[in-house]
Amino acid sequence: MKVSQQDAPVILRSSMSGEKEIKTGAPSEPDENFVLSFEVLADETGDRLDHAVAARYPELSRTRVKELIDGELVLVDGKPSKGSHRLHAGEKIAVTPKARPPLRAHAESIPLDILFEDADIIAVNKSAGMTVHAGAGNATGTMVNALLGRGQSLSQLGDALRPGIVHRLDKETSGVILVAKTDAAHARLGEAFRQRTVNKTYIALVQGSFETTSGRIELAIGRDPIKRVRMAAEQKTFRSAKIANSREARTDWRTLLKIDATSLLEVQLHTGRTHQIRVHFSALKHPVVGDTLYGAAAQLRVGDIALPPLGRNFLHAAKIAFSHPRTAERMELRAPLPVELREFLHTLAKTAGGDPGKIDAALTGYL
Repeated sequence: MKVSQQDAPVILRSSMSGEKEIKTGAPSEPDENFVLSFEVLADETGDRLDHAVAARYPELSRTRVKELIDGELVLVDGKPSKGSHRLHAGEKIAVTPKARPPLRAHAESIPLDILFEDADIIAVNKSAGMTVHAGAGNATGTMVNALLGRGQSLSQLGDALRPGIVHRLDKETSGVILVAKTDAAHARLGEAFRQRTVNKTYIALVQGSFETTSGRIELAIGRDPIKRVRMAAEQKTFRSAKIANSREARTDWRTLLKIDATSLLEVQLHTGRTHQIRVHFSALKHPVVGDTLYGAAAQLRVGDIALPPLGRNFLHAAKIAFSHPRTAERMELRAPLPVELREFLHTLAKTAGGDPGKIDAALTGYL
C-alpha cells in the first residue's frame, strides 16, 4: 500500500467488517520494516486468513496475498500460518508486503522432451503444469529456464523474460512449441505466425456433443471486463459487460469420436488469441474438460459415477507445420498425446460401457 507520512488515516470498507483503519506513515515503497497489521474483530471469527487479508488490503491481489502467506510474510500472533487458517477474535495479524524480486529468466536443471533441434530452432513437447516463461508470481520452473539450464543459446530479439519465444501455450496445455535459437530465426518465425502460414493442430475433449461433425467458430476475443483472469468471446461476456479491444479469432474443428456426454475433437487454430480454444468452446457451452476457469465441471460424470479429476485441461498441441526459417523447407512436428490423457479417455469409455479400442483408432497419428 502506498501512502505518505502526511496522509490522514485511510478508512477502507469491506464486506467483512464495516470500517477498517489502516495506520499511515508507511514508506511509499515497501521495505523490510513496512508492516500492515490488524486485530481480528468478533465478526471476522471463522473467516479464512487469506480472504481476510485480501478484504482488509484490496491493493493486494488474491495471488499476491497467497505469495505472501506462502513466503511466511503473513503472521498470526507472530507465527506463520496457512491461508486456510480460520480466524479467532483478538488474533493479531501482521502482513509484510515485501517487494517481489525482479523477474528474470535464469538457468534451472529441469528435464525437457525435445522433439527437434538444429542450429536455428528447437521444438519442445511441453508438459502440462509448466509455464512457458516467467511472469507475476511465477519465476521458477519455466520452460525458458529449463532451456537455459541446458546451456541453450536463445534469440534475444524479444523480451528479456522470453528469449526465443515466438508463440506460447497455456500452463495447463501440453504439446509442441517452437523456440528460436537465433535472432534471424525469431524474426522469420514471428513473421510466419503473423502471416498465418503456421498450421497448429490440437486435440481437445469437450463437454457435450454437436449436431454436426465439424464446424467453424468466428468470435472476437478480448479481456473479460469483470473477471480479469479470463478472456471472453464477444457473444459471451461475464455478466454481459462490454468487451473492449476485442480481436477477431477463428477456430475450426471436427469430431473424432463421441464418448458418452463428451466429444473428442481435432482443432485447427487460424489465429492465436490468448485462451482461444478454451474461450471459443466455452462460448458454445462446450467447455474443455477440466477447464473450470471457463465453466467445465470439476469432475466429469458418467451417469451417477464421478470420474477422478483430470487435474489439468484436456487440451494438447499435437501438431505444428511450418517453413523452416533458414531453409524454407516445409516441416511437420508432432507431440504424442500424453499418457494421462489417453488413460483418461480409456477410463471414460470403459465407465460408459464403450470400447477403448475405438479411441486409439480415432487418434491414429496422434498417439
